Amino acid sequence: MGGTSSMFRSFAAAMEIEVLKSKIHRLVVTEANLNYVGSLTLDEDLMDAANIIENEKVQVVNVNNGSRLETYVIKGKRGSGVVCLNGPAAREGMVGDVVIVIAYAAMDFEAAKKFRPWLVFPKDGNRL
Repeated sequence: MGGTSSMFRSFAAAMEIEVLKSKIHRLVVTEANLNYVGSLTLDEDLMDAANIIENEKVQVVNVNNGSRLETYVIKGKRGSGVVCLNGPAAREGMVGDVVIVIAYAAMDFEAAKKFRPWLVFPKDGNRL
């Protein structure tokens, strides 16, 4: 048995896993633009607070309808509170829906144990 646990530890040490990197909890969708190429427009202040960069892949979870989608982020006007579902994403929510934006990162198994994600809990108007 001792060999199995040491073998697992050795395997785990070399393993890379995906973990929560950033989460913006309970944003309110301010726009849905079906006639855009696609993506999620986010207020740049929210992006900075969550350590999310432009073009980063994110998951958008809609609290109102349960949909989950993957897209990428584009910068919205700083301080505007904008949360806009663009292109096909506009079919997954509507203005007033509450969403959670999640970004993940791949990292070494041991580093992941110590990693602490950026968690953002906006106030009314999607403000910090």
